[in-house]
Amino acid sequence: MRAGKWALVLINVLGGAAVLGSYAWGLSYRPRAAAILWGDAPQNIRQISTASMVLAALGYLTFTLYFLLLPADELRITDRKSLRLINGLYGAILLASALWMPLTWLAIEGASAGLLWVVRIDLMVVAAASLAMLGVLVRVRPRRNAWPRWSAVAGCIFFCMQTVVLDAIIWASYFHG
Repeated sequence: MRAGKWALVLINVLGGAAVLGSYAWGLSYRPRAAAILWGDAPQNIRQISTASMVLAALGYLTFTLYFLLLPADELRITDRKSLRLINGLYGAILLASALWMPLTWLAIEGASAGLLWVVRIDLMVVAAASLAMLGVLVRVRPRRNAWPRWSAVAGCIFFCMQTVVLDAIIWASYFHG
């Protein structure tokens, strides 16, 4: 495995641990933490978003596995190697995702409009990096069977539905700190 692929594994292991750790901390931080974190979102939005989280996680695993198994020389976008770009996008997604929970609690406790915007910007970073990842996947041209690529694209679409639509747009519109 090439150095860039090892970096991809390391980014996902450390970043994934940071995201899961921040969620574990955030959900145990206060009694009824989950209810507080939903803000004013109605029950149907909460149910849709919760179900979508499972699809988004499976989608994330699908496109990550695709990148790990695809030969590095096939990761070309506009005639240049793109593994550094992919690793940067994963870093942005995972770092911003790990920061979301602590930032949200700061916004709740500080009740500041500035902190609310920091949380929204954090979610926009995840959304933008997710959409950029989808753009990378669409541009990858494998030499072999195309169905794994389309599975990865479909997985990334589910991930983008969560990060862009349900988190950065819908959740942010109901959360007021």
